[in-house]
Amino acid sequence: MRIEIITSQNNELKETGFGSHLACANVVESIERIGHIATLSVCVSLNDLVNVVQRKPDLVILAAKYMPVDNGDDIWFSEYFAKNKIIFSGSDRETLKYDSDKVLAKSCLTNVGISTALYFTAIPGQYHEYDLPFSFPLFLKPIDAANGNGIDDLSFVENFNEYESKVLSLYNLYQLPVLVEEYLSGREFTVAIIENDTGKILASAIEITPPESSGGLRILGAEVKKFDTETLKEIEESEIKSIVDLAIEAFIALGIRGFGRIDIKMDSNRKCYFMEANLVPGMNYGSSYFPQACKIANNMPYDKVTRLMLEECLSRVLPQKMPIYTHSADNYSPLAH
Repeated sequence: MRIEIITSQNNELKETGFGSHLACANVVESIERIGHIATLSVCVSLNDLVNVVQRKPDLVILAAKYMPVDNGDDIWFSEYFAKNKIIFSGSDRETLKYDSDKVLAKSCLTNVGISTALYFTAIPGQYHEYDLPFSFPLFLKPIDAANGNGIDDLSFVENFNEYESKVLSLYNLYQLPVLVEEYLSGREFTVAIIENDTGKILASAIEITPPESSGGLRILGAEVKKFDTETLKEIEESEIKSIVDLAIEAFIALGIRGFGRIDIKMDSNRKCYFMEANLVPGMNYGSSYFPQACKIANNMPYDKVTRLMLEECLSRVLPQKMPIYTHSADNYSPLAH
């Protein structure tokens, strides 16, 4: 199979994606070890995308959601390749909106009865001290940023002055309403989910513990993620079901295709809540949550994670061009058509 990994120049990594070009190279090398021909294409112009289409790869793996365009609308890779009849990995443009807009995802899941933290959105000056929708403490973050951007100890607010200051700071930085959530003081989890073409789901859940700050908080913000100072660990068997069940319910309700990562947090009573969905998960070997969750929870090496992620994608490629891989806990075998 001829596979191209498609990414853009998004050095700020505001949006979710496989990560840096090094992370994309990790994926390329893994796909080649599996037995396919893989190349990395960094797309910075429409001409770059036209060239990809002209090369007619069997499959494109989308390592980013879109290509920024100066003085124009961003070009979403999923939309572009769908129009040009090139098969691509992951979810379609309509579903990816749940990754880019945390409020939209929360609203969708709330409407079908899936638990998420109470929330509202705010702009500077919108609320007075006594008309906030619910009481302190609150937690504030950007609606559309990923990788912990905009999140730090000041995201946790206990009074109206702190609230106003953080709302103003985030609004000035992102020029969008700010997401305000009830603060959940419990533990934090992430669940890597891979679904094959038959609908079989493999879920890998782990706990994430940020380091304690000088203020006694454990905030999973940009600095923690940048320097990998958080701890990832296996979850006790007695707790896994409630976490995994919630993640799978959210995965299905949002209409996610192929793979995605669901973040979950507990309150002080150990009840689980959906927090957000990451539909183009980080793939940096040795540090990104998605492959690390698969390794910690299900003892899966990086290449096995990549192979499973490819399975659903390859099922959509013309049958005469592809093998379909079945998998067990320990091995894979190609099936003839």
